[in-house]
Amino acid sequence: MKKIYLAFFIYFISFNSLLFALIEVDITRGNLDPLPIAVSPLHVDMESAEQEGMKVKELGSNISSIIERNFKNTGLFNPLKKEAFVQKPDIAHLKPRFEDWRLIKAQALVTGKLLVKNGKLKVEFRLWDLTASKEMTALAFTTTPSNWRRVAHIISDKIYERLTGEEGYFDTRIIYVSESGPKSERVKKLAIMDQDGANTKYLTLGNELVLTPRFNPTNQMVTYLSYFRNMPRVYLLDIETGVQEVVGNFPGMTFAPRFSPDGKKIIMSFAEDGNSDIYTMDLETRVVERITNHSSIDTSPSFSPDGKYIAFNSDRSGLQQLYVMRSDGSNVKRISFEKGIYGTPVWSPRGDLIAFTKMRKGRFYIGVMRIDGSGERLLTENYYQEAPSWSPNGRVLVFYRETKAGSKGEGFSASLWSIDITGYNERKLTTKTDASDPSWSSLLSK
Repeated sequence: MKKIYLAFFIYFISFNSLLFALIEVDITRGNLDPLPIAVSPLHVDMESAEQEGMKVKELGSNISSIIERNFKNTGLFNPLKKEAFVQKPDIAHLKPRFEDWRLIKAQALVTGKLLVKNGKLKVEFRLWDLTASKEMTALAFTTTPSNWRRVAHIISDKIYERLTGEEGYFDTRIIYVSESGPKSERVKKLAIMDQDGANTKYLTLGNELVLTPRFNPTNQMVTYLSYFRNMPRVYLLDIETGVQEVVGNFPGMTFAPRFSPDGKKIIMSFAEDGNSDIYTMDLETRVVERITNHSSIDTSPSFSPDGKYIAFNSDRSGLQQLYVMRSDGSNVKRISFEKGIYGTPVWSPRGDLIAFTKMRKGRFYIGVMRIDGSGERLLTENYYQEAPSWSPNGRVLVFYRETKAGSKGEGFSASLWSIDITGYNERKLTTKTDASDPSWSSLLSK
């Protein structure tokens, strides 16, 4: 299976390791005091400006604006208004006057330089610790000008990692089900966008119902459920080429296909003779293996990051609860015991938490718990919401939320939301249409 390759040439300009950096971003709890950070517009090299015209100057501002927006959306940083900046970008990039930036209460500063020459875009950036008056890190990227948005996201990831100690999640995409039309006649098609809502692309035409799209580990393929002549089918779709392949026609109802961590299998559940169990299919041999064999309804399976365990939901104890078992179906253990109905478990990329949907007393919750079921935390509550999906660093969850429709279906909408695993920084994501069933990719730059 081919990968998506993007021609980036990255090299270090300099790196001053601060063993005891004075800047500290607390990512272990909801941050009520975000770090003040200044993102200077990129200085545009005069050679580039003369050769390429005014659009290059705009490009420098656009890249810095995306970086600024990425930081703002995390809830961990407070990007300062550019109107307060004293130093010009060309001077600040070489060496900032630290006292000028401390005057506006900034603790970190991002500066940069942009050059377009011979059809290539080169972007340099530097991260400064204003408290210690030192450069923290600096990198340069060379690519084609059309990739300028990705450059902005990759720079954001590098800065985020340097300041927090964990990987960023900005150079990623989200696939979801785009919805339009009245509630009784919804048109649903697959859509994909950058994590910030840009570059929306539709992958299906909307002539068939589509559900639960999920990325493979390389982000090249997605698997999803669709209905052909009212019969459920599991599909594979190459995102770049648009080539679609039927994985198989299964008897009865099929649910929630998802890739294994190595991308070699698909795990799903399907109903046969009124009973729903969990199965895997080897994508090379198309051999199907039954994982559970129980009289209950077992569904929504999700692999642990190492592929050794599977989380799923089942009503084998009466009400629908969460369970964990080995990947061969052995050693089944119930992990949810609080009041309510649990569903859609999804294992964190870090391996330490399981996200889930919970329903209790007519309300829906998105929550997380440890893999043994301890430490349950409900992050957000609403009329209807479900389908959590993890950012690649295990820091943020994206999910979808529906509004209550009137007696004639009016007022209904579906939208994507995100929330930090601390329960802080809940926000609505921008989509061109109503949206549901999101799935977050891994980092594209890996």
